[in-house]
Amino acid sequence: MLKWTKRLALVTCIGMFIIVMAGAVVTQTESGEGCGTDWPLCHGKFIPAYSIPSIIEYNHRLVTSIGGLLVLGTFIAVMKHVKRKEAKLYASAALFFTILQAALGALAVIYPTSPLVMALHFGFSLLGFASTLLLVLVLRKAHLPDHPSGWGEATEGSPKVSRGFMWMVWLTLIYTYVVVYLGAYVRHMDAAAGCGRDWPLCNGEVIPSLEGIQGVAFIHRLGALLLFLLVAWVAHIGYRRYHLLKEVRTGSIAIIVLTVAQVLSGALVVFSLNDENLYLFTSLLHSFIILFLFSILCYLSIITWLLREGRDEQQ
Repeated sequence: MLKWTKRLALVTCIGMFIIVMAGAVVTQTESGEGCGTDWPLCHGKFIPAYSIPSIIEYNHRLVTSIGGLLVLGTFIAVMKHVKRKEAKLYASAALFFTILQAALGALAVIYPTSPLVMALHFGFSLLGFASTLLLVLVLRKAHLPDHPSGWGEATEGSPKVSRGFMWMVWLTLIYTYVVVYLGAYVRHMDAAAGCGRDWPLCNGEVIPSLEGIQGVAFIHRLGALLLFLLVAWVAHIGYRRYHLLKEVRTGSIAIIVLTVAQVLSGALVVFSLNDENLYLFTSLLHSFIILFLFSILCYLSIITWLLREGRDEQQ
């Protein structure tokens, strides 16, 4: 049954990816009100009348429902057939965040709320996808001997990472989530054009006025710059000091490559503001990259926690 559980987890992860990207399409096309204030029906019908916004919103609800069933099935399978504690944690987290983001989405339809609250919707979806990806990765190692604590595989004799580096990675992960939230807030505030089509300047200024949507857009850019510096620092230490640990070395390369790609995709979003179709593509690309950057940071955080100095001695 473990083999089928692995396959189900992979399908669920793909389904969660589709859900997140479908939600991004809803946001970028402003189709959130495509079904009016009805939920789960659409304009009072199970199958809505044809209109682009209603079809986009309806399809998002449909894939979310299917994804929810997959997450539930995966949760049950993991609880029954997998012993690893972290696998059960990831399955539980995936179920929790799937229910939470679905409930938030439903409330947003019935009771329109503020951009501050709606930005959380993408954040919870991100956590849900990351949980399913972590589950897929941990199930790949389910055949290895377990660590005495029940968390991860046995690491005795393996190289270790310092606690300082571990906390640095965790700090980067938490700060990344903050920047993601700022980005989601920019979208829900329609503040993408707050700095005009200037990049990296903001309306021709290095430090512009922080009023209105210009301030929102600039704070997000500033946050992204600080994130780039933080990720570069972590990646440099991870690659140079812990190159013997394949997962840390590979993860360090991945996060710096994805962070550079994220910065460049943000520039493309700005440059494509006057082209509706191109703007949709670049915005989805921006969401796609941050989805995997955050998920890999989650994985790197778990790996450094499992390989931290002194862990085996504590058992």
